[in-house]
Amino acid sequence: MPDFTYKATDTKGSLVEGNLTAASRGMAYGSLRDRGLQPVDVQPMGVQARPTRIISPQDISQTRLPAAKLLLFTEELAELLEAGLQLEGALRIMEQRQEKSDVKFIAAKLRQRVRDGVSFSQALRDCGKTFDALYCNLVAAGEAGGALPQILKRQCAYLELIEDLRRRVVSSLLYPTIVFVAAIILMFVFLTFLVPRLAVLLGKTGQTLPWITQALIFVSTFCGQWWWAILAVIGLVTVAARAAVQTPSGRAWWHRAMLQIPVVGPVLRAKFYAEMLQTLSTLVTNGVTLLNGLNLMFGATSNVYLRGLLQKISHMVGEGTGLATAMRRVGFFPPVLMDILGVGEQTGDIAGALERAARRYDRELSTRIGHLTTLIQPAIILLVAIFVGLIAYSMIAGILTSVSSLRAR
Repeated sequence: MPDFTYKATDTKGSLVEGNLTAASRGMAYGSLRDRGLQPVDVQPMGVQARPTRIISPQDISQTRLPAAKLLLFTEELAELLEAGLQLEGALRIMEQRQEKSDVKFIAAKLRQRVRDGVSFSQALRDCGKTFDALYCNLVAAGEAGGALPQILKRQCAYLELIEDLRRRVVSSLLYPTIVFVAAIILMFVFLTFLVPRLAVLLGKTGQTLPWITQALIFVSTFCGQWWWAILAVIGLVTVAARAAVQTPSGRAWWHRAMLQIPVVGPVLRAKFYAEMLQTLSTLVTNGVTLLNGLNLMFGATSNVYLRGLLQKISHMVGEGTGLATAMRRVGFFPPVLMDILGVGEQTGDIAGALERAARRYDRELSTRIGHLTTLIQPAIILLVAIFVGLIAYSMIAGILTSVSSLRAR
């Protein structure tokens, strides 16, 4: 196991230095606290501390942690809090990181805000775009329920899942993207150079060409003459669609439509179920009432349509309706989930039922992500093959028709 050097204060406030062996920094912090010491700095053996650079609020607002660093920040903070450190002390230790990293600068800014009496969730919101609304609202839920380490652990699992999905999608798209780009170049060459010359050649035969060849020639001529209008229309449609989605009604429609998209929709729904159930389980286990947990989850949900469903469920639960019954009345949630929660309500173990349901939909989410990444590659290749095949067939059909007419003569 690795060795660490540490600085800590004892019960009398005296500074104590020494060495210890632990499997990780988090376990080293826990070992020191078990001895009655308050950790000040824990570093791997042989590493010298460097002075910390505090960045200004202007710098922080322009700093955005990449996904990998955001995961590192969340994991380390959760580990420190689970080791028994207070939030300010954990942020101070992260601020004293040895390598020059945005993580230590973010920790420094957060520690400043926390020392000023600002809640941790609000301090996260003050850090520009680094932490999104979902992250901040889940932290607020953890603060309200006294379950901040557990919420951060759950957020780590979510971030790892998203990063894994991104890597798998990128890996799955690499080869199809190369094929797709090559096909686009090939179709451009066909429509720009080969088809116009083929049209002139076939026109000299005086034969009636197959309809598919005539359509290809028409598309080639149209694109050659009106390419600028095509690009303008695509740009206008894109701008109009984005403007429509920004309106409240348009956003609600799009958020609901996303959940109905084949292959992608089931992934989004499974993600919502797993996230909602695990968060509610953590909050209820830590003493937050189910109604307050639903209200906190409402603030942590970015999908407008799903927020509306949670608001309806929260209203019915507030009137005394059971959670399973409220979900059944809403009509969006699967029957299996309502059965699991119904059993939990009957046995008085709603927190356990939420945890069991969360594990089930965690597994379902992993399965659906696997299906998604498996289908992406063949779907793109099939699409490219269809387009290239149609163009090739159109050209060959025209040539064969012309050759046949010449033989008949």
